[in-house]
Amino acid sequence: LLFSILNVGVGSTASELKADGKVLELDESNFDSAISSFDYILVDIYAPWCGHCKRLSPQLDEAAPVLAGLEEPIVLAKVNADKFTRLASKYDIDGYPTLKFFMHGVSMEYSGPRKADLLVQYLKKFVAPDVSILSSDSAINDFVEAAGTFFPIYIGFGLNETVVSNLAVKYKKKAWFSVAKDFSDDAMVLYDFDKVPSLVALHPSYKQQSVFYGPFEDTFLGDFIKQNLLPLVVPLNHDTLKLLKDEDRKIVLTIIADENEDQSQNLIKLLRAAASANRDLVFSYVGVKQWEDFADKFEANEKSKLPKMIVWNGDVEYLSVVGVESLDNEDQGSQISRFLEGYREGRTERKTVKGPSFMDFIHSLIGIRSVYIIVFIVAIMMLIQSIGKEDESVRDGSRGAVDGAESFGAESSRYRPEKKED
Repeated sequence: LLFSILNVGVGSTASELKADGKVLELDESNFDSAISSFDYILVDIYAPWCGHCKRLSPQLDEAAPVLAGLEEPIVLAKVNADKFTRLASKYDIDGYPTLKFFMHGVSMEYSGPRKADLLVQYLKKFVAPDVSILSSDSAINDFVEAAGTFFPIYIGFGLNETVVSNLAVKYKKKAWFSVAKDFSDDAMVLYDFDKVPSLVALHPSYKQQSVFYGPFEDTFLGDFIKQNLLPLVVPLNHDTLKLLKDEDRKIVLTIIADENEDQSQNLIKLLRAAASANRDLVFSYVGVKQWEDFADKFEANEKSKLPKMIVWNGDVEYLSVVGVESLDNEDQGSQISRFLEGYREGRTERKTVKGPSFMDFIHSLIGIRSVYIIVFIVAIMMLIQSIGKEDESVRDGSRGAVDGAESFGAESSRYRPEKKED
C-alpha cells in the first residue's frame, strides 16, 4: 500500500512537469525534479514586489510556447524567492530577477536579452547542432539570419566539419559554427574570401569579419577562433566589460571624448587596422561622454588631454607609454605605432586604477546580504566607540547600547519584502 501511495505521488509530480508551452511554477518540492527532468530549462528567480520582475513575466509567457515547440524543447520556469527562500539561498540570489539557465543539470548565469523574440533567438543557440552543415547559398544566408547578432558566427568554406568540431564543442556557449559544403562565387564575394579552404568569422552587430586560410591545426585554428570571439575593437560598456573578464590578453584601451564624433570614428578605424596586425592584444575604446565614471578610473575626464591610450591588465593595473600618453589630431596612425612600439620595448610607467578593482566594478551593485553585513559591522563599531567614551556610566551606557543593538537585530528580523529594492 505504501509503495502504491509513493508511486501515485511521484506520478502526480511528473505529470505537472511538462513542456506544454507554459511557464512552470516551481517550489522546493519540485525544483530538483524539474532540473533533472528537462535537458534545457531557464528559471526566473523573482520577487513579487520587484518591478523588473513584473515586466519580465509577460515576456516569458510569450516566449515559453515558442521555446517548448523547438526540436529540442527549452522549458521556462519561475520561483518565488520571497516564498521559497531556501532555493534563493542555495543559488546565492541577491538581486531580482535573476535568470539561471540549466543545461543537463548544470547552471549558468543568463545574461542575454529579456524581450520575448530576442530571448528566443538567444536561447536557440544552446540547442543548435555543434556544427551546422550548409549546402547552398540560401542555406548560408538563412543560417546567418537565424543566428542573430548576439554571438560571433564561424563559417568554414570547403572545410570538413571534423576540423572544427572539437573547438565548436569547446566554444558552443559563445559562438555559432557551420561549414558550407556547396556555395557559389557570389558567396565568396559576399564573405570576402578568395580561396578555399577558409574559415570566416563574422560579428554581425559590429559589421566586422575576418578570414583564416590556415594552417588548420588545433593550435593555430584555436587561436584564430579565440581571438575572434571579440570584434577587432571592442566598445566598452557594462555588457562588453563582462566579456573581457575571462580574457588573458592585455587590453589596449583608448579613451576618447565622445564615441559619436567624426574624429573618434576615424580613430576607431585606425585602431581596427592596428588590432588586425596585433592579435596578441585586445583593442578597445570608451567615450568619456558615454561612460564618465569608468574613464575616470584611468584619470581621464573632460579636462584631460584626449584621446588617451593605455595598456590595461583587465583588473587594477595599467601601463602608460612614456612620451605617448595622449594622441594629437595629426597623423594618429603613426602615434598609435609609436605607442605599440614603446609598450613592446618596455618604455612604460605602471599605474593603479582609481576605486574598486575590475571585478568589483562589474559587480558594483552590492548584494542584499552584503548590505546586512556592512550595517551590522558599522553598528558594532559604533557600539565599541560608544563604550570607549564612557567613564563612570560605562555599565549603564553599555547596557543601553546592547539594548539598542538587540532592537536593531529585532528590526532586521522583521525586514519586509516590500522594503527591498530590485
